[in-house]
Amino acid sequence: MVAGSRSSRSTAASKSRTRWAGSARVDRHTALRIRRSPGRRQMRVDRSGVSRLAWLSTRGGIMEIRRGLRPTLVQTVAELAAERTVARALAWPEQHATALVDETVRMAEIPAPTFGEATRAAYTAERFQAVGLERVEIDATGNVYGLLPGDGERAVALVAHLDTVFSADIPHAVIRRDTRLYGPGIGDNAAGLAGLVGAAAALRAGHVALRRPIWFVATVGEEGLGNLRGSLAATERLGAQIEAMIAVEGSFFGRLSYSGVGSRRLEIRCQSAGGHSWHDFGRPSAVHVLVRAAADIAALQVPAQPRTTFNIGRIEGGTGVNVIAEEARLLLDLRSVEASALDELTARVHAIVRRHEFNGVRITVREVGYRPAGSLDASHRLVQTCSAVLQRLGVHPQCAPASTDANIPLSRGIPAVTLGVTRGGGAHTRGEWIEASPLARGIQQLILAALALGDPRTADLTAS
Repeated sequence: MVAGSRSSRSTAASKSRTRWAGSARVDRHTALRIRRSPGRRQMRVDRSGVSRLAWLSTRGGIMEIRRGLRPTLVQTVAELAAERTVARALAWPEQHATALVDETVRMAEIPAPTFGEATRAAYTAERFQAVGLERVEIDATGNVYGLLPGDGERAVALVAHLDTVFSADIPHAVIRRDTRLYGPGIGDNAAGLAGLVGAAAALRAGHVALRRPIWFVATVGEEGLGNLRGSLAATERLGAQIEAMIAVEGSFFGRLSYSGVGSRRLEIRCQSAGGHSWHDFGRPSAVHVLVRAAADIAALQVPAQPRTTFNIGRIEGGTGVNVIAEEARLLLDLRSVEASALDELTARVHAIVRRHEFNGVRITVREVGYRPAGSLDASHRLVQTCSAVLQRLGVHPQCAPASTDANIPLSRGIPAVTLGVTRGGGAHTRGEWIEASPLARGIQQLILAALALGDPRTADLTAS
């Protein structure tokens, strides 16, 4: 699941268009700037430190780390990257760039709609076995698991979702054009799955001695009404073992998401006696009642901070032009980066529905989807370590909320972030595309992040 799309642009052009709403400091080593999104009012930023930065990030702000985090942390990541076996693993993605592109194409060309991921799951399990992962299996939910053993009891988990928003009956052939790959689901999330396979292969090829085990998990049900059921099953299975989870998305290389956007999806159904449009005129119509309720919902005012949104995505009902409708229904999507704001919006929708119910009309509300919100502080070890890794790769991390597999562990107090492995655009359209060239660096990011999180030196440096 993606929060938007962003095509790649030249660094100079991007910098020249960037407008900054302010800056703030986490500690004596960390300085951040807060970017104003186009069309939004400027956010006021004070200098009160971490708590204020967490407030901004969890409420829709986009932050870019301008200067390094702790210099010693960046230095430690650099020293880790220079170790002989790690350097060998980091070289592997660049040496096998063509194979990684081919892997992405193979993944993308296997249809995997939500609730129909079995074929892609079977292929992913084969690839996990082929690159040398242990304890490879597909569980009852449909998730694929593989393990790289290491020292210690606590593990790091790299997780990418199998499913896409596209049905199996549309063409899934990938088109290669210059440096881009075009195809449904190529970025969301074929490239993410290829990233898992590539990271595992690189670590095995480098013969890296792991200080922490690394779980590789391909999940079902991340998109839409899948309701993160794969992530839920993986978190329940591995939660006690996991020190940190990294959700891997195909696009948005350089984005570091540590705030999960919560959502509720509601089906609102209206029923009435119905009748003939002429003979029974005056009887309540389910369609009329529902559209009046929908108009009241559409008129709701929601806060800009914490960012909160709603959308009536579908409305249907009735059987004919001369029939007073007996039934009508709509599907409503509610979102917020803060759980309390989401709960408040949900309560307001229920109140509207109750106002429109009267004798002869029955309205019911059923929750058909739920994603819990959750977030980490900007100073958390996982956030700082991933930021240092991106800086080591020459990338300035941009921080923005997202709705991904990371929502589940975040909501349960398990540290989690979301990282992308390449850049692209057109998400959730048949014209979806990715850039092939950043893929190797995106996989290097996963390798370094997983290894750094297991390194006791980074634990010491980021301890609060």
